[in-house]
Amino acid sequence: MASKKDKSANISKFKRKRELNLGMFLFAIVFIYLIVTIVMYFSNDNISVYEVREGSIVRDTSYTGLIIREETAVSAQADGYVSYYQNENTKVKAGTNIYALSPAPLNTNETVSSEEGSGGVDPPVLSGVILLLQNFNENYRSSDFSSVYSLGDEIDTSLQDTYRETRMQHLDAAVSASSLNVTSYASEKDGIVAFTVDGMESLTKDTFTDENFDNTEYENTVLSDQMEIDAGDPVYRLITSEDWSVIVRLDKETAESLTKDDVTSIRVRVDKDSETMWADFSVIQRNGGYYGCLDFNDSMIRYAGDRFLNIELILEDESGLKIPRSSVVEEDFYVIPQEYLTGGGNSSDSGFLVSSGDGGMQFKAVDIYDVSEDGEIYVSRDDLDVGDVLIQPESDNTFTVGVTKSLQGVYNINRGYAVFKKVSILCENDEYYIVEEGEDYGLYNYDHIVQNGSGVSPDEVVFQ
Repeated sequence: MASKKDKSANISKFKRKRELNLGMFLFAIVFIYLIVTIVMYFSNDNISVYEVREGSIVRDTSYTGLIIREETAVSAQADGYVSYYQNENTKVKAGTNIYALSPAPLNTNETVSSEEGSGGVDPPVLSGVILLLQNFNENYRSSDFSSVYSLGDEIDTSLQDTYRETRMQHLDAAVSASSLNVTSYASEKDGIVAFTVDGMESLTKDTFTDENFDNTEYENTVLSDQMEIDAGDPVYRLITSEDWSVIVRLDKETAESLTKDDVTSIRVRVDKDSETMWADFSVIQRNGGYYGCLDFNDSMIRYAGDRFLNIELILEDESGLKIPRSSVVEEDFYVIPQEYLTGGGNSSDSGFLVSSGDGGMQFKAVDIYDVSEDGEIYVSRDDLDVGDVLIQPESDNTFTVGVTKSLQGVYNINRGYAVFKKVSILCENDEYYIVEEGEDYGLYNYDHIVQNGSGVSPDEVVFQ
């Protein structure tokens, strides 16, 4: 018994060594990282990121304009019932028959019915319309929707010309078949025939008044076939020039701004058909009011039947890169003559030779933020010090650092930290700038920038 007790007394107990759990160790590291990241995120100001995209800004203003043309309301030379040889808005030459007067309405129904039932549209005319449609289909772009209206006008003109010839034939046949005393009347001038009158045909840019813009009680008379008229009544309207004008009322501020900017031409968009045109522009001041005068020399026939036209003046229309106004900041940079820039020997860095003060020099690499047209290089104030003396390569000329100029720009964060990039502003509205795309040292499409530029510093790390 004693020997057993002695053996048990000599046995020592050892603590079991615990093995390192690699999974728990990695989990702890990740957990600590997440905690630190969350604390930093909530302790720092949140930085909003904006992706630069192409865009445009259009600044336009809508007006109701008063149309002024060279036109005359032609009066009937006798009493009777009128029959027209021409269609609405048809171009005619002097000596072309416009209308006929008869003591009773002429019956053209039989000749019209016979013609309509026998042939329809002539094959050459139909082929021309099909060709127009094919050309339109091949060249159509969704960005140019107004071309649809142009196509409609071309087809309408083609069909109108055909119908006009048929109409003249019908009326000649009706006159020949009639036992009535019918007299035909021709145009005395070249022009465009219209069959509406409103009593404002004599208006000019020198005679219009502010009351002429009141279209609430505007009335125009539509002249139609077989209507009875008296001698001296308007029988048609003849427009004798392709030159026409639209007058719009302006407020004083807009008129003075356009005058100050010396605007002599302006782009307009017509609401009626979305047509966009250029017009010569001038400001007229009369009786304390301000008016914009838009002068055109084509497309008048499209609006020959209108007296008032809703239009938009496109005062500004720029395309480029669209960025928030809040992203733009202004930074000061040292400006150095370009001839002092040199390479870094064995490296591809660009920089300057800085005098060491004891007759020696050392190369100092810098980041370039812009090169002006005058040959000035914009360098960060962190790369050089005030008073540094730069040595021109292969010359004894020197330049002392100190002159600064400012640049407008944004902070690009494509690399995860804030890098200043200059911008050239083309136009603006209340929320955005349009800046030039593809500039050296500038922005490009799909770049990421800080939305609030004043909230970061150069080279600051930005979490996206």
